[in-house]
Amino acid sequence: MKTYIHIILFFCFFTKASFLFSQEPVPYAIDQFRDDPIAAALDSLHSLNLFEKGYAKIVYPKNAKYQFSADSVPRYDESVYAARLAKIDAASPFDLQYNSVVKGYIDMYAFRKRELVKRMMALSQLYFPLFEQQLDKYNLPLELKYLAICESALNPLAKSRVGATGLWQFMYPTGKMFGLKVSSYIDERSDPYKSTVAACEYFKYLYGLFGDWQLVLAAYNGGPGTVNKAIRKSGGKKTYWEIRPFLPKETQGYVPAFIAVNYIMNYTAEHNLNSAIPKKTFLDVDTIAVKKQISFEQIAAVLDIPADDIVFLNPTYKKRIIPFIEGEPSILTLPASKMGAFVNNEEKIYNFINDSLISKNNLIIQPIAEEITKIHVIKSGEYLSTIAKKYGCTVAELKQWNGITTSTVKPGKKLTIYVKKKHTTTNTNAIIKTDNHTGTNTTNQNGFKLYTVQKGDTLFKIAQQNKTTVDALKKLNGFGEKFSLLPGQKIKIAKL
Repeated sequence: MKTYIHIILFFCFFTKASFLFSQEPVPYAIDQFRDDPIAAALDSLHSLNLFEKGYAKIVYPKNAKYQFSADSVPRYDESVYAARLAKIDAASPFDLQYNSVVKGYIDMYAFRKRELVKRMMALSQLYFPLFEQQLDKYNLPLELKYLAICESALNPLAKSRVGATGLWQFMYPTGKMFGLKVSSYIDERSDPYKSTVAACEYFKYLYGLFGDWQLVLAAYNGGPGTVNKAIRKSGGKKTYWEIRPFLPKETQGYVPAFIAVNYIMNYTAEHNLNSAIPKKTFLDVDTIAVKKQISFEQIAAVLDIPADDIVFLNPTYKKRIIPFIEGEPSILTLPASKMGAFVNNEEKIYNFINDSLISKNNLIIQPIAEEITKIHVIKSGEYLSTIAKKYGCTVAELKQWNGITTSTVKPGKKLTIYVKKKHTTTNTNAIIKTDNHTGTNTTNQNGFKLYTVQKGDTLFKIAQQNKTTVDALKKLNGFGEKFSLLPGQKIKIAKL
């Protein structure tokens, strides 16, 4: 009898071992996710500050259906994953099949990076309505909104190691092909609205080439040339899973990641994933076209908004300044609750800013010069460094404007260069003298002097130093109940 039991146990062990060793190896094991661009995009959410503080400590109500405890991390059999994906797949134009590679990404989202997924869920409340509007307008599958999760984890400030930028991770040449501008001051690849429109147009273009949504995904990641090359290497196969072995490693993981995102975003409750609390959702923000050059810091000071929030809501602007160029409207995105205050005090805000355009070094910041686009044809013997010197820009800017990743360029190549148009300016509020010791700047006009706020300054301290009162300073500068002083800010002080 014992011998019979031993034989059965040996057979079971051998069968189980054979099953395990015969399974397709998972190329995206835990340690391999360190170099995975999809995992890296998710990790970028660590540094974002657009979530209410302490969200991780919030005690969420128990899910009425599952009754999980707050710290519960549910786990399921693979057959459950397969069944759930099959249900989603039945209503989708994508081939959302389950396999070991897809499981690797499900595990990443459901277990290893749960807190980051909660942040991503919060950001979806800001961006998904915008994505869905445009996808519907272009008659595209709404599931494509999940592609931005694979690309950037919904971080508009995301930038890959090869220079892909924004929510939809456009490379410079592709972005330019679909009308996204990049200059010294703006990068429309980071503009949530414009980049989403460009992504929709790119999806339509790729579907026209391949007629298969799975191949569209692969081509979006690796480029249509890469997909065509894989098709040829496969002997003319026309489905993603058939050509997958012939695609680059990154693209091999891209479609499985997309499938895993579809799964996790449809089954967050089943995995006890509760969204972080976003500071702003889609309905909480609004936009307005600015009429003059304006800086993030001064908007923050006047409207009492953290400058980091303005940066996040306006990722298009690279230097924390919104330029004004005639005929090219520059859009400012603000919390909807602040839009009325901006509109009602618009001229006051612009005037305040014009009186406060100083740097942290107490030097005058001149208004942004209008840019002229020039095309330079590289001549024999020219280098990026000599071309940059000729046009008054940097080598890094030349590379960024033209999507160049190397330092060598060939004669005959055309470079797009943004040259600042020179203006003769007359500034009636020009600073005549700067006192770097006291921070006080004097002027000959308007009956007041201008004071540069130093680190650690308060209105009371400034009032004492200048023999005036806090109320007088508030009245002269138009400060309301809520205001903040920033180092480098310039305020008015009545002359004695």
